[in-house]
Amino acid sequence: MRVSLKDVAERAGVSIKTVSNVVNNYQHVTPGMRARVQAAIDELGYRPNLTARHLRKGRTGILALALPELGNPYFAELAGAVIDEAAAHDLTVLLDHTGGEREREVLVSQGFRAGVIDGLILSPLELEVEDLRSREDDVPLVLLGEREYDLPYAHIAIDNVAAARLAVRHLLGRGRTRIAYLGARTDSANRPAHLRLAGWREELAAAGLPAPEELIGPTAGWDRGDGAEAMARMLDAGVRPDAVFAYNDLVAIGAMRVLHERGLRVPWDVAVVGFDDIAEGRFGAVTLTTVSPDKRAIARLAVESLLRTLKNPQASPQGRELTAEFELIERESTLGRR
Repeated sequence: MRVSLKDVAERAGVSIKTVSNVVNNYQHVTPGMRARVQAAIDELGYRPNLTARHLRKGRTGILALALPELGNPYFAELAGAVIDEAAAHDLTVLLDHTGGEREREVLVSQGFRAGVIDGLILSPLELEVEDLRSREDDVPLVLLGEREYDLPYAHIAIDNVAAARLAVRHLLGRGRTRIAYLGARTDSANRPAHLRLAGWREELAAAGLPAPEELIGPTAGWDRGDGAEAMARMLDAGVRPDAVFAYNDLVAIGAMRVLHERGLRVPWDVAVVGFDDIAEGRFGAVTLTTVSPDKRAIARLAVESLLRTLKNPQASPQGRELTAEFELIERESTLGRR
């Protein structure tokens, strides 16, 4: 039988209102009374009815997280971080998979789950500014990732240009001068990957080195196969880099496989740096040096941004650029010559 507030009140010898104040963490309860009620809660195994609590506030207690690729380990790890952060606020997360398709990103952003969720965290790949300008859904929205929209929605990312420059600077410090970039998307300047490509160019220019087009490996996507195809295409064209900076770890892992098949040793012949710090990169035959975004911080900033809007729903939406930290994790793929 479910334990109620009344049961706890009777065990502690207090009113139901006092138990409710303790459960809802109201500050005006004395420490002694709080300890007394908490002891009764622990003894009886009372669990708050979160659904009822959220409904009393006019909410569902559910956030939606829409991601382009649930099969990508980075997004899987990010989803876990968001779920953990939401749980700390007694919230549940509903996952949506957009496949990075504009039509599905529009559907999610326009509120097809209206009435079901309290807020939406969306990581778009193909969504355009006009799609968001025409948004009529009043569910709070937070955007993640590399796309830039300049609209009144909180946007959370790392400084991708600075992160890319850090990766290239690391390779330059290892004595590499022909550093390829794999993962470029040439169909639009606003597509994801352009900021990391810009960082690659900027750091090479700062070192007085050219950034020839032959060292840019475009890809249709950002999976292992895309990295392998781009690396093979570059080598088949007679282009021989002495280092690779990849858009993400999956592209880097695909490239490393092709380098191995062609008899090129990582890191001695070709050093490789990835991006995202996924678990797979830590356990290969050659572990992968990578840029590691603070996924926990990204999750925390996203959930806190939604909660801030939910607490003050009458406030006009304000665009806020929130930046999470990152670091370079050095592993075996760049530990060769200096």
